[in-house]
Amino acid sequence: MPDTATAPDTTPPVNVPDMPRPRIAETPARDIGGGLALLLGLGGLLIGAGAIALGITFGHDGNSAACAALVAAGILVGLASITAMSGLNNVAPGEARVVQLFGRYSGTIRTEGLRWVNPFTSREKISTRVRNHETAVMKVNDAYGNPIELAAVVVWRVEDTAQAMFEVDDFQEFVATQTEAAVRHIAIEYPYDAHEDDALSLRGNAEEITEKLAVELHARVEAAGVQIIESRFTHLAYAPEIASAMLQRQQAGAVVAARKLIVEGAVGMVEEALSRISEQGIVELDEERKAAMVSNLMVVLCGDRAAQPVLNTGTLYQ
Repeated sequence: MPDTATAPDTTPPVNVPDMPRPRIAETPARDIGGGLALLLGLGGLLIGAGAIALGITFGHDGNSAACAALVAAGILVGLASITAMSGLNNVAPGEARVVQLFGRYSGTIRTEGLRWVNPFTSREKISTRVRNHETAVMKVNDAYGNPIELAAVVVWRVEDTAQAMFEVDDFQEFVATQTEAAVRHIAIEYPYDAHEDDALSLRGNAEEITEKLAVELHARVEAAGVQIIESRFTHLAYAPEIASAMLQRQQAGAVVAARKLIVEGAVGMVEEALSRISEQGIVELDEERKAAMVSNLMVVLCGDRAAQPVLNTGTLYQ
């Protein structure tokens, strides 16, 4: 039976900060449809106005006791209707209302349209739409100590309105600050260009690095009820003071890599040429002449200029 066990993941874990656990979670508020509440409120205003008008009529007829009672009742009904109608809320798509009763969290209204809650509560509007935050270009030192410039964009939205409202002072500023801190931390953990082939680098492993950035960002802003949808680097370059030197280093590395490939190809071609000459019996070469042939072929194949042939008019050994 074949072994289906997968190799263990050797990728180093992301050092995420230990943020405090949220002390509150979002719950639905006790609300009802606002249409019925609006009709009842308008009906109460009409009843109150009618009672006041009827009381005034009784006052003209000399019935002062009935007049006072009806006017007082009409005023009370009118005030009660106005107070009840103050509990109406218009909730647009992509918005929510965080409800508090005398400073205590009572729930969140997420249902769109006209809704009614206890009129003695306070309702704070909070957006649940998807937002972008783009950091400014920051200058930091990478893992090798080289100054680099980088910037990132983070796509996020509020997932838990209660945590966003009560766990942090200003959740938008909190996301901005934590995003900058996460980008700086990722930048100093990895080099811009890795010297080893199997090492992660900011330029060569953008996908892996952005995944680690998203993990760290999620850990940092989870306490604020924020969901990180995506994070990407929008700017990544060496600082101007070392950009020219690093460009020369990259060019030198490219030249070395190209020369290495040329040499590998030339060695294969020389090996194939000697093998075919030996197999087909074209000419018998001793070790000295094989070495001379290898030297000549390597000069021709690896030289960056056209070779200048030297014609031998004598024998092979002269």
